[in-house]
Amino acid sequence: MLALRDKVLAGKRLNDTETLALVRAEGPYVYELFSCANYIRQFYRKDCVDLCSIMGVLSGGCSEDCAFCAQSISSNADIDSYPLKDKDEVLMTAQGAKDSGAKRFCLVTGGRAVSKRSLSDIAAMLSDISAMGLLPCATLGLVDIDDLTMLKQAGLNRYHHNIEASESFFPAICTTHTFKDKLKTIEAVKQTGLSLCSGGIFGLGESWQDRIDMAKVIRDVEANSVPINFLTPIKGTAMGGRSTLNPIEALKIISLYRFMLPEREIRICGGRMQTLGQCNSFIFMAGADGLLIGNYLTTRGRAPSEDLELIKIVGLRPC
Repeated sequence: MLALRDKVLAGKRLNDTETLALVRAEGPYVYELFSCANYIRQFYRKDCVDLCSIMGVLSGGCSEDCAFCAQSISSNADIDSYPLKDKDEVLMTAQGAKDSGAKRFCLVTGGRAVSKRSLSDIAAMLSDISAMGLLPCATLGLVDIDDLTMLKQAGLNRYHHNIEASESFFPAICTTHTFKDKLKTIEAVKQTGLSLCSGGIFGLGESWQDRIDMAKVIRDVEANSVPINFLTPIKGTAMGGRSTLNPIEALKIISLYRFMLPEREIRICGGRMQTLGQCNSFIFMAGADGLLIGNYLTTRGRAPSEDLELIKIVGLRPC
């Protein structure tokens, strides 16, 4: 394990055999894996933890069939549907996120894409969020260069667009758009010069090889921030009957991504407490250096004050 750590520290990539050796770690070697990932995190990312918060600003009427999502057209989950939220409400929530320690604030819409009228209203929100001293982010589905250019001019700093899974596993979780559709949006983000946030969700039934393959794509598109989400099974969705991942397996995923993406922000997002429970305090020791604080879209998170205290206890600091 130490030899693999030192190879990464020397700026070299692990080959497939070496990468698979990481995820096969069992027993006491798991904690050696965490220790090495933590060392890599400290070497590349220092003691800084990047904090963000999100807000759903439009929900309902989604035409996509993503198997894990409560907003999917195939879902019977009991969730709130609402039109685009009022700007004053959004700004009030953004101010609360800033007061709670968030550095970034992300506006999230459900559905395949957002109408031009809604994009214009969202641009006005992003401008005011930027004026508050927050870094504005957005998750608005499939977008093109013209849309992104307009949003960037309004103050957008980062666009979030998960690839969700490996290319080979993606058809098992969504059939209404393709993996290549996602890559097209990501390419538009890169061409516009925006920061890119792109990761996925784990616990969908994917293999370790799928997880490795997804990390390779994320590396190739040069995502600045890599959100790691863990499935929280929601009644009424296609994956509502699945079990959550074992906490140690979830932590191994974090370490795997730190080894494969040593210089990137590894941000722990949805399903953190539901999956990790009492092991939540290990996320930074397993290699994470970013965190989504507060609630998620359709599931609850944790009080930001508790996460800030955790960061302090483990000797790190908010960026």
